[in-house]
Amino acid sequence: MTLRFFLKASVAVLTALSMGQLSAQVTPIKFQLDWRFEGPAALFLTPVAKGYFKDAKLDVTVDAGNGSGGAVTRVASGTYDLGFADLAALMEFHANNPDAPNKPVAIMMVYNNTPASVMALKKSGIKTPADLAGKKLGAPVFDAGRRAFPIFQKANNIGNVAWTAMDPPLRETMLVRGDVDAITGFTFTSLLNIEARGVKADEVVVMQYPDFGVKLYGNVIIASPKIIKENPAAVKAFLAAFTKGAKDVINNPAAAIADVKARDGIINTELETRRLQLAIDTVINSPSAREEGFGQIKAPRLTLMASQVSDAFSTKTRVNSEAIWNGSFLPSAKELDILPRPKK
Repeated sequence: MTLRFFLKASVAVLTALSMGQLSAQVTPIKFQLDWRFEGPAALFLTPVAKGYFKDAKLDVTVDAGNGSGGAVTRVASGTYDLGFADLAALMEFHANNPDAPNKPVAIMMVYNNTPASVMALKKSGIKTPADLAGKKLGAPVFDAGRRAFPIFQKANNIGNVAWTAMDPPLRETMLVRGDVDAITGFTFTSLLNIEARGVKADEVVVMQYPDFGVKLYGNVIIASPKIIKENPAAVKAFLAAFTKGAKDVINNPAAAIADVKARDGIINTELETRRLQLAIDTVINSPSAREEGFGQIKAPRLTLMASQVSDAFSTKTRVNSEAIWNGSFLPSAKELDILPRPKK
């Protein structure tokens, strides 16, 4: 009887130890978004909701953000392991903080094109980039489109413009009221916000940067050097699970919005579904993304962008494109083949 009790107790102890070891293998990851829980956030919330990260032995926490600059800074500080940020903001951080000990690096391209646009109301008479000369433009000081406007300006020989700064919630309101002649912003953010203020889409002039000679990359997944060094397997597992979830989101945006709604119950489901679809069509499943491959970059294009950002942002040092990118954790080409071909 004593032996039987001993054996049972031993089995129980071994089982508990085994479960503890399995539990210890789960890696917690804090992930910082670039913006609020809007449509595009589904790219990260869906793999959480569907358990793809959990299946990869990852416990991923996704937090809303307030801009790409903040996302880069928080990953650099060590507060977050991974994040989502505009590549230009990452380049700027590197070039302005050459001695920073924990500079994040880009590990996966998500927005193959910058979502930045200049938008104006048709009644303003602005039809082309040249018409912006002498006009009053508005955007928050940290807006990606405003920061990169000198590149757009140079590519299109635009004369001087005057800038008005405002908080993000006021940008589209000030355009509709006529306080500014045009604004910069992400197409899938500002265009729908303009519509929400009573202006029809066909009454808005949208000049997307990629359509006017500005071939900047957009948002990337970034990682801290610490997690890359200490747990490269977790980084690789994250990207594989993310890619699986991104495929689901691209194939069924309407269903994916439910995962965003679960995190922010007050979102407008119809509006955010449209926002997500617009993001997919313009910057995720774009012709250049299909050409280069989802998640990947082309070195010459990255080098050119580094030079353009150095000039436009007047950085302390020149951006070193080789220090920005680490594609060694990307899934296989077969796994990355998730972009549907456009319907003919």
